[in-house]
Amino acid sequence: MTEHAAPAGRREVLNFINGRYERSSEGKTFAGVSPATGAPIAVIHEAGRADVDAAVQAARAALKGPWGKMPVAERMALLHKVADGIQKRFDEFVEAECLDTGKPRETCRHVDIPRGAANFRIFADLFKNVPTEAFVMDTPTGGQALNYATRSPRGVIAVVCPWNLPLMLMTWKVGPALAAGNTVVVKPSEETPLTASLLGEVMNEAGIPPGVYNVVNGFGPDSAGAFLTEHQGVNGITFTGETRTGEVIMRAAAKGLRPVSFELGGKNPALIFADANLDEAIPDIIRATFINCGQVCLGTERIYVERPLFDEFVARMKAATEKQKVGPPDEPGVTMGPLISLEHREKVLSYYKLAVEEGATVVIGGGVPQMPAELANGAWVEPTIWTGLPHEARVNREEIFGPCCHIAPFDTEEEAVRLANDTAYGLTAVVYTRDLARAHRVANQMEVGICWVNSWFLRDLRTPFGGAKHSGIGREGGIHSLEFYTELRNICIRY
Repeated sequence: MTEHAAPAGRREVLNFINGRYERSSEGKTFAGVSPATGAPIAVIHEAGRADVDAAVQAARAALKGPWGKMPVAERMALLHKVADGIQKRFDEFVEAECLDTGKPRETCRHVDIPRGAANFRIFADLFKNVPTEAFVMDTPTGGQALNYATRSPRGVIAVVCPWNLPLMLMTWKVGPALAAGNTVVVKPSEETPLTASLLGEVMNEAGIPPGVYNVVNGFGPDSAGAFLTEHQGVNGITFTGETRTGEVIMRAAAKGLRPVSFELGGKNPALIFADANLDEAIPDIIRATFINCGQVCLGTERIYVERPLFDEFVARMKAATEKQKVGPPDEPGVTMGPLISLEHREKVLSYYKLAVEEGATVVIGGGVPQMPAELANGAWVEPTIWTGLPHEARVNREEIFGPCCHIAPFDTEEEAVRLANDTAYGLTAVVYTRDLARAHRVANQMEVGICWVNSWFLRDLRTPFGGAKHSGIGREGGIHSLEFYTELRNICIRY
């Protein structure tokens, strides 16, 4: 990654506008901090309103320029070159992601960065041969007419990204947006800007025209996030993050009637029936609860277990949790890194305290682990399991976004379905059972965007992905992404 001079050898992260790295026009910067050590790792240039406007104008110009005029096959070939570029600089992307997030290096190597590259390849290949519809109709005068549909890019897409899976979730949006012929302005999380910045170099190396991919750094209110989502040169907004932030963005999008695609919060349930294979279920639920330190929108914070299996399930979850190793990215055997920031840790710890106040039994965890002196200022928390809380407890209703879960018993299938669906959210659910009829029956009753049966986080990128209720608006993935990233036009020709 190209680095610029910064205090104490830290990286200087600039905005990427029209194919060039640019300093803040207002001279504003802020510190990027390692969640593992609490030490500064970067000086980040905050985009002002003029910088955001320059990025949007560059994106609009690229739509009318070489990108907008480029043949589809050539555009798709360039996206494959972008994927190749990520693979070529694989170790740099891993290093940047580990610095920003503190997550285990093996997770970045096997999940985050490969998926980041795959998002360009998959959508480039999928979109090449998607058909539209055609109809012949009789006209009132006795003749006939041909109706057919064409797709055109929506325009400039604002891509507002979260900090938990920075490259993966950013390219999940940028990949299909560019494949459909749009241009983008990316606003990465202020916590994790490094891989979005590095991708600018890859775009240039791959031959992507200037203005197609732009990055503006900053915060939400009164900063780059607000300036971008309010900008009337933006034709659509895609966002992954908290539900409350989604509501703010949706209000901004209402001016100018810009469409939105949102993947928002979750309080995801898992239903474990008495016939479940625990040898398969326990490892999956451990991952669903603790991977990425619980900072996964698809993760599981509510677990319901049929009563005959309850005690064994809790005991085995505790035993598996005891084997979790908390530590920095490069320490051998580490399975869980830190939370993203000390601020987020305060939120998670407040729920750890609230759970006890609400009457929870702490099965394991509930505090801050002892860490070596060099890591003492990191955002560390213990993986935590509770039992004994009523369904209406706040810990069972509110998204915590940390490495924790509550386990409760149920007695009937109907009760399990009711408990799972009794939430404002509807992102994902997990069902474990060996009864095929029950699997289909229960999965079809889950009020969510995706329900996994006897698995977790198995993703075929051709399938629709998104949330129900307060967990989102719209669907992305496969050809479903075309519904947001393109405009359909009907052409009617009388003959």
